[in-house]
Amino acid sequence: MSLLERIVSGSLKDAFALIVRESGTGPRLLEVYAGHARTCESFVDLPETGESKDGVLVLIPYAQLRERGFACIDDGERLCAIQIREREVYPLDEVLEVFPEVALHLSEGAFDMEDEAYEEAVRRVIHDEIGHGEGANFVLKRTYRAKLHGYSLATALAGFRRLAVQESGAYWTFLVHVGGRTFIGASPERHVSVEDGVAVMNPISGTYRYPSTGPTLDGVLDFLTNEKEVDELYMVVDEELKMMAHFCPAGGTVRGPYLKEMSRLAHTEYYIEGRTQAEARIVLRQTLFAPTVTGSPIENACRVIARQEREGRGFYAGVIALIGNDAAGGERLDSAILIRTAEIAADGSMKIGVGSTIVRHSQPHAEAEETRAKAKALLAALGVQATRSFAGVPAVQAALGKRNGAVANFWLTDSSQRICVDPSLRGRRALIIDAEDAFTAMLAQQLEAIGLEVTIKSCTDPDLFDSDCDVAVLGPGPGDPRDVRDRRVASLRHAMGELLARRKAFLAVCLSHQILCLELGLDLVPRAEPNQGVQKEIDLFGSREWVGFYNSFVAKCEASAINVQGAGNVEVSRDLASNEVHALRGDRFASIQFHAESLLTRRGVDIIASNVKRVLSS
Repeated sequence: MSLLERIVSGSLKDAFALIVRESGTGPRLLEVYAGHARTCESFVDLPETGESKDGVLVLIPYAQLRERGFACIDDGERLCAIQIREREVYPLDEVLEVFPEVALHLSEGAFDMEDEAYEEAVRRVIHDEIGHGEGANFVLKRTYRAKLHGYSLATALAGFRRLAVQESGAYWTFLVHVGGRTFIGASPERHVSVEDGVAVMNPISGTYRYPSTGPTLDGVLDFLTNEKEVDELYMVVDEELKMMAHFCPAGGTVRGPYLKEMSRLAHTEYYIEGRTQAEARIVLRQTLFAPTVTGSPIENACRVIARQEREGRGFYAGVIALIGNDAAGGERLDSAILIRTAEIAADGSMKIGVGSTIVRHSQPHAEAEETRAKAKALLAALGVQATRSFAGVPAVQAALGKRNGAVANFWLTDSSQRICVDPSLRGRRALIIDAEDAFTAMLAQQLEAIGLEVTIKSCTDPDLFDSDCDVAVLGPGPGDPRDVRDRRVASLRHAMGELLARRKAFLAVCLSHQILCLELGLDLVPRAEPNQGVQKEIDLFGSREWVGFYNSFVAKCEASAINVQGAGNVEVSRDLASNEVHALRGDRFASIQFHAESLLTRRGVDIIASNVKRVLSS
C-alpha cells in the first residue's frame, strides 16, 4: 500500500502530514509525509536535516517566544518535530477521490469570550496600551470551541479535502496528525521561506469580509481605499522589514501590493525578499512571531498580549515549517503561520484561535465581527459556493498600485541598487543606541547605504560609549518617555545628557526625540489620538515631506526657535496650528519625531543623510 492509502485506511501508526502549498501557475500538488515525532525544548534540539533525506516538519507553539526572552503565558506547549521517513507527491486533482466524504457535525459551538467582553478588551487595548505609547498595533485573540460528533480520522481527512478544494488562495493547506491531536488549516500567510540564499516574508493585513451575497467590485475598491486597512498593512511591512534586517545584511526589498482572495475573505499583501546566509533554525528563531499575529513593536506587543489575554495561545499564531536540503546541499525552508487552523483532540473537541489587529481607530464591534468571520471561513469547509475573483480587474490593479506612490522608494528598490554613498560620509562611524524597537536595524541599513560604518548597542549597555564613533543615533522604542522608572528611558536620558555635555554629534528618533525635548525644557503631553502608523505631510524646516509617525506622546512649542542654556539656539519644526514639534536642530544635534526609516517616509534616507551631515559639520 502507498503511504497515502495507509493514512486513509487508518493503518499508519506514525505521525503524518498532508500539505498543499501555493503553486503559482503550476498544478496543485499534494505532499504526503510520515515519520517519527518528538518534542523539543529549543531550536538547537531539532533534528539535523541530514538525519533524514526528506527533512523535518516542525510545529512551533506561541510559547516558544520564551527562547527569545519575550513575555508570554507559558501553557506547556513545546516544539513538535516530525523526522520525515516517508514522502509521496501527487497531483491533487488525481487523488481527491481517495479521501472519504464524511459530514462534519458541530455542537456546543461558542467563543470563549462573548462579543461584549471582546469589545471591552479592544477598548482597553486602545486606551491603556496604544494610548500610552506601548505600540502601534496589537493582535487580540479569542477562541471558538465546539464538539465534533462521531469524530474519527476519516472526519478530519474529509475536512482537509474540502479545505484543499475550496481554499485555493491559501499559502499552505494542511493536516498534521501527531500525538493524538490533529491540526487542519488553510493559512493565507507565509511565515518565512529560504531557498538558494533568498529569504522571503509575506506580510498580509487588512480584511474584506464578503457579504452573504458574495464579494463585489465596489466592495473590493472600498476596502482598498479604507484608511484603517491601508495603515494596518503598512505597519506590518515596517515590522517585517525590521525582522529581515537581522538576518539579511543588505535588508529586504518590498514587492507589491497584491490582493489575496480566499473563499470568504480577501486581504492585501506585500512580499519582502532579501539575501541571507543564516541557518534555517536561526531564521525561524529570529522571526518569532509575525507582527500580523502579535503587533508592533514585537517585543512590547508580546508583553501586552501576556497582560491582556486570559490564557496561553497554544499553537495559534505559531508556525508550521518544512526544513530540508536543496539539490546543491544547501538548506531549504518553507513555513506558514498557524492561523485559520482547527486543533482537534481525539474525542472530537475542537478549537479555532482567531484574532483581529487593533489600531488607534479600531471599532470594537467591527473587530469582534472580524474574528467571527475568520472562524466562519474555516468552518465553511462544510460547503462553500465559489466566489468571483477581482484581483485581475484593472480598477483593482490601479488601486493597489496607487498605494506605492505614497511610500519610500528605498524599500521598493532591490537592495543591491539602493547604495547611495555620500562622499562626505564614507567611512564615518555611527553608533546606534537601541531602545527595544527593531526599527534600529532598518536605520542601520539606511546609514550603511549612505556610506557609514554602523555599530548597534542596547541603551542599557554599561559600556555604551566605550567604542569611538563620529555620530550617535538614539533610536525609537515603546513606552512613556516621562517614566524615569523605565530602565530604557533612564538610560536614554543619561546618554542624552552625556552627549549634550560632551558636544558629541547625535540624531534622536521618536522616543529619543521626546526625551531630548524634555531635556531642553519643552512640554511633553499624550496625544488626544495616538499617531500610530500615520502618514502625514509636514513642513520640515521649509521642505514639504511625507513622513510616518508612530507616537502616542508629543512635544509642544509655540516658537520656531528657542534658546536653551547649555545647548544654545535650537530651531523647531512644528505644526503651526497645534504647535506639535516635528523636529529639532541645534549645535551638533538633531531630532525627528517621525520615523525616517519607515516605509511611510517617502524620502527617509535623504532626511537621514542631511541630518547626519549637518550634525557632523556644525
